[in-house]
Amino acid sequence: MKQSRNIALILAGGTGKRMNAIMPKQFMEIDGETVLLHAMRAFQQHSLIHDIFVVCMPEWNDFVRREAEKGGIDKLHGIIAAGESCYQSACRGIDYLAERVKDDNAIVLVHDVARPLITQDIISRNIASCLTHGNAITALKSHEAYLVTSNGSSADSYLPREGLMRAQTPHTFPLATLCQMKQMAEERGIKESQSIFTLAGELGISPLHIVQGDLRNFKITEQSDILIYRALKSLEE
Repeated sequence: MKQSRNIALILAGGTGKRMNAIMPKQFMEIDGETVLLHAMRAFQQHSLIHDIFVVCMPEWNDFVRREAEKGGIDKLHGIIAAGESCYQSACRGIDYLAERVKDDNAIVLVHDVARPLITQDIISRNIASCLTHGNAITALKSHEAYLVTSNGSSADSYLPREGLMRAQTPHTFPLATLCQMKQMAEERGIKESQSIFTLAGELGISPLHIVQGDLRNFKITEQSDILIYRALKSLEE
């Protein structure tokens, strides 16, 4: 069997409104390094990753190139214009790869740049699961029950922690499958979805194969998350 071409599609098109910062969080420099560069480096260092593509707003293209050059990211092979939402950005990334990657065996790891502490083991597990089972969704077991609320101030019911898992990224599929999913979504009039894995659920694609995530692979969303990022990043050094 021909070896798969493994592609990291990093979604970096967010505006970071929840951070209340002067620039999107992925371009913020924290302790001498941008969040974007740290995320790119994780894929750069993995021996099974062949290509890195970054999806961002066009005004940040030069910034991304400079960061890649500064960090020695020679696997960066393209920068893709982001859409108005994370889902639209992912779709643009899929279209871009479909036009330029002529490899029926290509595997795409769709990853959120706001999870810069992704581990090498997570990348390995995603590739292995996709090769074996056809897809991979990174997730962690839940240690808490969940309240169900419609207004954010009172709960109507709860979901027990048993059977619940917290999805992380990457979400990994063959490029051919992602193209089929996008086409199916268009045919069904689906214009938005929270993520690639939620789209798969909406389309009835199952089973989705879970690979073990990591607490370090958390998402930087609020200002307070920067403290967690600094603490965890220091453990890598």
